[in-house]
Amino acid sequence: MEPGFYRGGLWARDLVEISEDPASLSDGNFWAVISTYEGAHTFARFAEVRHDQEEAFLAHARDQMQIWSPPEDEWMSSLSQSQYLDAVQEVREAIARGEVYQINLCRVLSTKSVNSNLLPIFPKLLSGNPAPFLTSIELPKLSISSASPELLLRREGDLITSSPIKGTAKNRDGFLEKDHAENVMIVDLVRHDFGSLCKTGSIHTPRLLAVEEHPGLVHLVSDVQGELKADISWAEIFDSLLPAGSISGAPKSSARQLISRLEVVRRGPYCGAIGWVQGDRAELAVGIRTFWIEHETDGSLLKFGTGAGITWGSEPELEWAETELKASRLLSIIREREIQR
Repeated sequence: MEPGFYRGGLWARDLVEISEDPASLSDGNFWAVISTYEGAHTFARFAEVRHDQEEAFLAHARDQMQIWSPPEDEWMSSLSQSQYLDAVQEVREAIARGEVYQINLCRVLSTKSVNSNLLPIFPKLLSGNPAPFLTSIELPKLSISSASPELLLRREGDLITSSPIKGTAKNRDGFLEKDHAENVMIVDLVRHDFGSLCKTGSIHTPRLLAVEEHPGLVHLVSDVQGELKADISWAEIFDSLLPAGSISGAPKSSARQLISRLEVVRRGPYCGAIGWVQGDRAELAVGIRTFWIEHETDGSLLKFGTGAGITWGSEPELEWAETELKASRLLSIIREREIQR
C-alpha cells in the first residue's frame, strides 16, 4: 500500500522520511503526525501535498474496497463489563480520597483481521459517520482510519486553539449535571496546559458548553485560545498538551497514574494525537473514534478504543453504556450492517 495522509481534501503522498524527533517539524515541510497516548511520536514527511482532492482520494480508496474483509470474529474488550464497573467504582473512591477530580476510563476492543490496511473503510466512515477530523494514514508499519470529532490543537501562526469535548448524550435533552461540570473542569485544565506556552493574558474561552451534533450522539464542546510566546518549540507544545485533558483527567499527573493501574493494555494511537504540521500551521485531532491495525507475531489485530469520563457523580452502569454508545455505530459500519439514522 502506498504511504499517504488524507484529511478534508488535503492529500499528502510521496513519503520522504519518518522521524520520532519533534525538532524535525521545524523545517517548514509537511509532516503527518501520530502521537500515542503513552507519548511515542511518529512524524512522516511527504513531498507532494495537494488540496481539494476529495474526489480523487475517494476514488483511490474505493479501488481498495473490494479487498476489504469485515471482521468475522467477535470483538474482545480489554476490560469486561464487570471489570469496567469495578474500575469506575475505584475511580469514585479515589475522588472521595481527594486523589483526582475526574478521569477518562477507557477500554480497547480488538479482533482478528486479514486486512493489512484500513484505506477501504474510509469511504464507509465518510458516508456512515462523517466527522470534522476524518483522517486516513497509511505508513509502512501503521494503518489508521480515524473519525475524530475533537480538536486537540489548531495553530495559525502564533494563535493556538483547542476544543475539548466532555459530555456525551443521545440527544440535547440527555445531558446530566455531571456532563457540564466535567466540561468546565477540562476547560480549566486546558487553560492550565496553555499557561506554559502562551503569553500572559492571552488565554481566553470564546466558546463554553456548546452543543455539537454528531452521528448518533451529541457532545458538549468548548474552545480555549491563546497566543504563543516567542520561540516555543514543537517539543514544548507536545509536552504541555499531551495527553489531552479530555482523555486523561484532572489533575493530569494523578489521573494518568490511576489510569495506568486500572487499564490493562496500552492505548496506543487511541487518545493520542493525529494530524499534520507544516511550518507554523497545524491541525491535530484527539485520536478518539479511531481504528488502527497492529501486526502481531500470530497475525494482525484490528483495534478500536472507547471510554467515558468518570466523576464522583458517575453511575457505573451508565458509564459502561456510554462506552457502548460511542462504539456501536462505528463497529456497525465496519461490519457493513445497516446504520440506524
